[in-house]
Amino acid sequence: MIDQLLEVERAPQTTMRSEQSSIALRKNALASVATQLKVLQERATALKSASLFDSRQATASKPELATVSVAAGTTLGTYQFNITQMAASAVWRGQANAGQKLSPTGDLSTINLASAGLATTITPGAFTVNGKQIQVEAADTLQGVLDDIATQTGGTVTAAYDVATDKLTLTGSGPIILGSATDTSNFLSALKLSNNGTGSVTSSAELGAVRVNSTLAEANLSTAISDGGSGAGEFKINGVKISYNASTDSVATVLGRINDSGAGVMASYDGINDRFVVANRGTGDLGIGLEDVTGNFLAATGLSAGGLERGKDLLYTVNGGGQLSSQSNVITQSSSGIQGLSVTALAEGQLSVSVGADTSKIKKAIEEFVTEYNKAQSIINTQAASSSDAKGKVTAGALAQDAETGQINTRLRNLFTSDASGFMGKFARLDDLGFASNGNDDSLSTTDLTKLDGYLANDLNGLKNLFTKEGTGLASRVGAYLETVVGESGSLVKHQDGLTAESSNLDTQIADQERWVQNNRQSMIDSFVAMETAQLKINQQMQYLTQNFK
Repeated sequence: MIDQLLEVERAPQTTMRSEQSSIALRKNALASVATQLKVLQERATALKSASLFDSRQATASKPELATVSVAAGTTLGTYQFNITQMAASAVWRGQANAGQKLSPTGDLSTINLASAGLATTITPGAFTVNGKQIQVEAADTLQGVLDDIATQTGGTVTAAYDVATDKLTLTGSGPIILGSATDTSNFLSALKLSNNGTGSVTSSAELGAVRVNSTLAEANLSTAISDGGSGAGEFKINGVKISYNASTDSVATVLGRINDSGAGVMASYDGINDRFVVANRGTGDLGIGLEDVTGNFLAATGLSAGGLERGKDLLYTVNGGGQLSSQSNVITQSSSGIQGLSVTALAEGQLSVSVGADTSKIKKAIEEFVTEYNKAQSIINTQAASSSDAKGKVTAGALAQDAETGQINTRLRNLFTSDASGFMGKFARLDDLGFASNGNDDSLSTTDLTKLDGYLANDLNGLKNLFTKEGTGLASRVGAYLETVVGESGSLVKHQDGLTAESSNLDTQIADQERWVQNNRQSMIDSFVAMETAQLKINQQMQYLTQNFK
């Protein structure tokens, strides 16, 4: 009975909770409006940027000759390029025969396959000469393999090494046929032997080579290398110091050290021509500086005795003018004088480069501006609209009575449908561009924008003023207004904060009222218990009197 009485006393709480639910719906509705208005504000910010209307696009008449890029504000026009020479890197080629001969003495009986000073390590397996297979192992000597060729072919093919030419020659009684599909050793290719259809086959190049994976001291260099005797060898490339230790560093390690340095070059070993090569990473007619400091790395590798193959600058003309040059294959303002235009040459030849306004980008920004306006108005109208069910019961929208959003709706409509203040161009409003109001709601049509296309092609500066002019431009005014609405201290932000505070205040009132209810409940319980206790005592007294006064 007490709990039922108390439910009646909680009626104000029910009313306040219902009010809180209504506030929550309004807050959610306002949040969706605020989110969309911020999107619209972003579109306004993008559209009021003068750089948008200065955006450019460039096309090359012959994409196979060049690719182009352009910065905002580049002068509109067409430029004729004639590329007469592509840029190339300078290369320093070391002296040939950097590696020691395969056998300086001509004796191959002490040279095994695993340690032979060849550009390519011989792999164990089998190779074929005149249909006969010769098996080789890593521990075999070169002379032993040559003898085995004669043995397996029955003496019809013999092999001899010429120390003067550092080449191997196979001589047969008839045409020599080398190799088969079942060969598993690279012996023939490592010795640079290949079929020529005759009875004499000689190595195509000298055989002695540098072992790049061995230490410098054991790399088979034709000139003994020194690091100064202390392991602190040093040389310079383009003024950058490179250190080495002849006993512990391999050739590959030092080459990698050069390539990882700041010398701006790539160093490598050319095993075909048995020489070291240093090439500039960048193109252009630039030199390469080499200097031994401690030890003789550059001399031992033949680089000191080499020579420079000069690089090339890109040579071209613009609009038939005088010859211009660039150290790279990229033509920039620094060489052409055309601000904002970059042309990357791919091949020699003539082409034209057209620079025009990026009207598609500008049109997209204007369309997005109007589209987000339509979305904002649609959300506001949806949240403010009332609806009725099948029985005719009318339900008001969450923002039906919200004056703030009603003012936003009206203000945005005025901004998007009225003339730009003080604008004296051919057009002063969005309707002039084809964004017409349909008269039924607050949206603008985007179906026929042929007027906008015409102005993009013929009056880009006028469009720029319409949207970007400070204080009067449409995008400028919309952006400024939305800052007062959804900015850090905007009216809609304050409105949401006020609803939050109102809901919090109701929480406090509900809590206070519930404490009063609970206190009242306890008071009623205490009174009921006291009444029951008193009634019990009276009953006991009546029973006593009845028993004693019969």
